[in-house]
Amino acid sequence: MNGAEALVETLLASNVTVCFANPGTSEMHFVAALDTHPDMHCILCLFEGGVTGAADGYARMSGNVAGTLLHLGPGFGNSWANLHNARKGHSGIVNIVGDHAGYHLKHDAPLTSDLDGVANSVSHWVRRATDGSMVAELGADAIRVARNGQIATVILQADAAWGDSVSGPKKAKPPAQKHRPDEARIAAAAKALREPGAALLANGPALFGPKADLVGQIAARTGCRLLAPFFAPRIALGGGAVAFEILPYPADATAEMLQDVTGIVLLGADPPVNFFAYPGKPSTPEPPGCAIHKLCFPDWDVAWTLQALADAVGVDGSETIARIEHAVPSAHTGTLTAEGIGRGLARAIPEGAIMVNEAVTAGFDIWPPVNKAAPHDRINNTGGSIGECLPNAIGASVACPNRPVFAVSGDGSAMYQLQCLWTAARERMDITFVIIANRGYQILHHELEAQGAPKPGRNARAMFDIEDPLLDWVALAAGHGVPGEKVETEEAFEAALAKAATTQGPFLIEATI
Repeated sequence: MNGAEALVETLLASNVTVCFANPGTSEMHFVAALDTHPDMHCILCLFEGGVTGAADGYARMSGNVAGTLLHLGPGFGNSWANLHNARKGHSGIVNIVGDHAGYHLKHDAPLTSDLDGVANSVSHWVRRATDGSMVAELGADAIRVARNGQIATVILQADAAWGDSVSGPKKAKPPAQKHRPDEARIAAAAKALREPGAALLANGPALFGPKADLVGQIAARTGCRLLAPFFAPRIALGGGAVAFEILPYPADATAEMLQDVTGIVLLGADPPVNFFAYPGKPSTPEPPGCAIHKLCFPDWDVAWTLQALADAVGVDGSETIARIEHAVPSAHTGTLTAEGIGRGLARAIPEGAIMVNEAVTAGFDIWPPVNKAAPHDRINNTGGSIGECLPNAIGASVACPNRPVFAVSGDGSAMYQLQCLWTAARERMDITFVIIANRGYQILHHELEAQGAPKPGRNARAMFDIEDPLLDWVALAAGHGVPGEKVETEEAFEAALAKAATTQGPFLIEATI
């Protein structure tokens, strides 16, 4: 057994059964090992950013570690942006990155690079396998790290992949216990939540499933406000979901929402911060004098802390949780708008759908009606590096093959990962891609104004708009094997959504607004 075979069997023995891949020559022995283990689900993405974005979406929706296969330093570099998003979302990913054989590195061949440096810039843990005997052990260690929501990278030299494993496969040990706050910190947080003007800002596993209900009980018991970050990695929404107040994107709107808050308890969340700095404005949106109580950091044991906090405030199961009221908007006709996209989606999505969101500008009007639609999960762009929506949808569909996925993205963002359409077609995934054709990076117009800069002139408009020539999304989709329709009215959008629901495999809607 060689090192590559031992690594594949280590992954499978540790319940890592999905590998999103874009391989090259240095990974051929690992590819051969994958070929002899058909129980590993291998999914080809045509760009490395799609690989890591899909792994991120898979980890968020499955709760399991995702595996990736990448090629050398340039390939890892191509994957970096969506690994950044995954790191911000605390997704557990194991990257297997091929490199030249050790004796070849000194010759500085064209693809030789500072792979260790690039990997360390975004990974929590990086190790290099220099011979076959160490590959399985490193793989098991990487899985153990990733199970705590971290990015672990194994650099697999070609000679380690083809070298003798000696020991054979390993099974990853259980992850190390995450840090837990002490009794004094929990008691202080419980006291703070009972104060007038208190808020609980939750994130991570506290935003969906039974843990979200427990958060709702804490809010009901203490009377505090219940907040969630704008870019939550995963949050349950729709009728019956726990009613979180989602912090808005614009700095001024967030400051207005928090103006009466006197203290914020953080549960698996970072302190709120404005997305960018703005001239003459503070970097954080909370009002002066607002206390920030750091109960539980995102990489601590959120589930344990949540239960401890519930016990401390006296949750007994009798609490009435504030929930989102289910509401379906009426159908409209006429020219399609962002509000119309929201109404159409709210009317169309079935219970259990997964909504993948990368619609920031149009999203201000799209999401309010969808928030009250049928119960669903939403995943967001956690790190702000655009081009996450389409690959996230790929990963979510792999994790939850029986749940319909809706990927809602602006046209500028979607162009970053256009190749994901091909993967969706090849895997026959139940994904409805809604591409909002507003013909530019519209968020940049808002940011230009927020920065106090002059209105855009010719050069600025040329960098913000994508109107000359216009992108033809139906043609682009067809070129990747995905059927689609262009719609310009609200009634046509609803008809296209209905057609997507009855189409086997993916379907794309170019929604022109």
